[in-house]
Amino acid sequence: MPEKPLRMCIVCRNMKTKPELMRVVKNKDGEVFIDETFKANGRGAYICKNEECIKKCIKTKTLNKAFKCQIEDALYNKILEENIGK
Repeated sequence: MPEKPLRMCIVCRNMKTKPELMRVVKNKDGEVFIDETFKANGRGAYICKNEECIKKCIKTKTLNKAFKCQIEDALYNKILEENIGK
């Protein structure tokens, strides 16, 4: 049985499987959004679905660094709501 591919969380730098992570994508039009399908075209960044990593990501604006652009607070809030509000 093949091993599941691992992805690195941009916050804690731990390697995890896709179901343990959320994917945020910046497409060629510069739009940044949460990729529920894990298949959207564009530059992807992965974040652990735990409260600690999400809060650190928001505090340090890790997505701004990963995508080399300004990310709106609305996206950070959506990430927080979708994963901690559950």
